[in-house]
Amino acid sequence: MKTRICFACLAAVLFIAAIASARADDACRFEVIGSGRVTKVVDGRSFVIGDGREVRIAGIEAPAAPTDAPALAGASAAAKAALERILLGQTVELRAPEHVADRYGRTIAFVVRVGAADTVAGELLALGHARVAAQVGDVGCAAALWSRERVARTAKLGLWGEPYYEVIEARNGSRLLAARGHFTLVEGKVLSVRESGGTIYLNFGRRWSEALTVTISKRQERIFSGAGVPPKQLENRAIRVRGWIEERNGPRIEASRPEQIEVAGLN
Repeated sequence: MKTRICFACLAAVLFIAAIASARADDACRFEVIGSGRVTKVVDGRSFVIGDGREVRIAGIEAPAAPTDAPALAGASAAAKAALERILLGQTVELRAPEHVADRYGRTIAFVVRVGAADTVAGELLALGHARVAAQVGDVGCAAALWSRERVARTAKLGLWGEPYYEVIEARNGSRLLAARGHFTLVEGKVLSVRESGGTIYLNFGRRWSEALTVTISKRQERIFSGAGVPPKQLENRAIRVRGWIEERNGPRIEASRPEQIEVAGLN
């Protein structure tokens, strides 16, 4: 009986993953801003097309080998190898709400292989070779990508099999501080919400030095509320936050985009 139940659970997970794939395909397909044939893969989220443009895939963070953890170079190499298998020699469409380039001149866009059903970001997330980025640009797209990430994380695929990438508990101050300067996922229950000096503080512990604090600019409160994440209603809610850990009298993440915060239903 237990075996049958496990098979039923597995079937449910695969069904959810298929639905998530379709939703990601719909939610993250923006206007076509360019196309080309992939001639080179640079790393786990960047590649070059035939006209010489370098493209960075929007919506994801791929593992880079941390200088303080060289043993994790394998996750970075695996992400690059996966992207090579998916893209090298393929013709792709670049899709985005608008033309955007980063400070290195790379075009930032969601990428779809011509004839493929899913975005490349969705494929990498499903394989466990990427995490959803802090800035996706569209809440609906972010929610669809979270679903792909969640399935891979539950199955411990790819990078999720490494303890380094595990989601950190928000009251684990020592581990949070050890992750400062790195892109990290943190989850826990918001103990209190306070406002001071134009900043909203989501506190996960009674002492700032021992637990995470998430800061949101008061000017952006309306954006968060409009996206269904009203900061002042998050007290006593379980949330997952993604971003870069800073140390300011304790571990802190600055949330500038509503898609950095997932509310309830954590798994």
